[in-house]
Amino acid sequence: MISVFDLFKIGIGPSSSHTVGPMIAARRFRERLAGEATAVRISAEIFGSLAWTGRGHGTDVAIFLGLLGHDPATVDPDHVAAYAQALTARGALDVPGATSPVAFDTARDLVFNFTEILPRHTNGMRFRAHDGAGGVLAETVCYSVGGGFVVDEGEPEGGGLEALPVPRPFASAAELLVICAETGLSIAQVQMENERALRSEAAIEAGLDAIRDAMLACIERGLRIEGELPGGLKVRRRAKRLHGQLEAARLTNSRPAHEIMDWISLFALAVNEENAAGGRVVTAPTNGAAGIVPAVLRYVVTFCPGWCDAKGRDFLLTASAIGGLIKRRASISGAEVGCQGEVGSAAAMAAAGLAAVLGGNALQVENAAEIAMEHHLGMTCDPIGGLVQIPCIERNAFGANKAVAAASLALRGDGLHYVTLDEVIETMRQTGHDMQDKYKETSLGGLAVNVAAC
Repeated sequence: MISVFDLFKIGIGPSSSHTVGPMIAARRFRERLAGEATAVRISAEIFGSLAWTGRGHGTDVAIFLGLLGHDPATVDPDHVAAYAQALTARGALDVPGATSPVAFDTARDLVFNFTEILPRHTNGMRFRAHDGAGGVLAETVCYSVGGGFVVDEGEPEGGGLEALPVPRPFASAAELLVICAETGLSIAQVQMENERALRSEAAIEAGLDAIRDAMLACIERGLRIEGELPGGLKVRRRAKRLHGQLEAARLTNSRPAHEIMDWISLFALAVNEENAAGGRVVTAPTNGAAGIVPAVLRYVVTFCPGWCDAKGRDFLLTASAIGGLIKRRASISGAEVGCQGEVGSAAAMAAAGLAAVLGGNALQVENAAEIAMEHHLGMTCDPIGGLVQIPCIERNAFGANKAVAAASLALRGDGLHYVTLDEVIETMRQTGHDMQDKYKETSLGGLAVNVAAC
């Protein structure tokens, strides 16, 4: 199965597939070289979408950090630039077990391959260790397949997690609904029983609370910070200013009923501005769509009655059950299926979580996820300048509001509906397969070419 802790990863921005994944891959290669005393140089090559939008997504810096031994969950975002600059100045790094520093010239030894795409996935990477004569001592080919998941050539996409025995296995939404109907368990309870196959209940609850706290902390930081986002587009942060306007409106008698939508948008903008700045975020299920689940979660915390820690856990467990289905049956990678796989998946997850904590049954929760995903079908991924800023930040605001609308519609019904979640996930997969590559996180089409990146 795909665990909640694989789907929700604490890391840094701006991209789960282009930043978090490459950092993890580089760090794994470094660890595999432990004890390889004859290695004198390391090289890395990135392909496809990683090459085309890599600099805008910080892929180069992420690989530097991973080779230095840093982890996305613990690296200090405020020191990232300094770490990269130090490596560039030194031109070498320390590998565990090596008798001397191993050369890595940041300008020479990281190659952006713009012409070749590796067969398994567009987000391909190749790492090599060389001896003194230039021969290859070790080589790893791997792929960042979305949401911070990294798989080696020949490895199952889930990294072997699917083979772990769990008490309530399900491979489709239909199977999940049958389990809920036969056992009386909620979707969150089914996911929780499966999580217990991997770790203790206390560890699960502590981990879920840590994810919740990281999401809410990201919103709070995003509400405080002003200024211009990095990358050259001169995009200014809006969350702090919007927050001030909404707080001031509390004192007036002319507040429009749709103001709640502004609050939901605000929470999403705060997260994705932090992500664009390289701050601490939670992949949910990706960084490009990291604002949607936290925004809807914060909506529950702030505006819905009866909030408690248990509801937060149910929200995340329900969302992860839906996200895991989407990842296994289609994709959560914008480079593979377009933004429908990122924002669409996140909206489905958030809608399901919201419907669950507002009292929806399993049928209504599945309906909420289906509605949210259905109305993101065909969404392209065309970031201007290869940066996770335009249209990505605003798309999270719209995705969060769509998630709330989807949950509300589902809760007004009885759970019976014509299109199933399995059918809409399969439609998303087919649509992504048919979509031209220029619309799949390459910045070679759409807004990326029709709007000047200057």
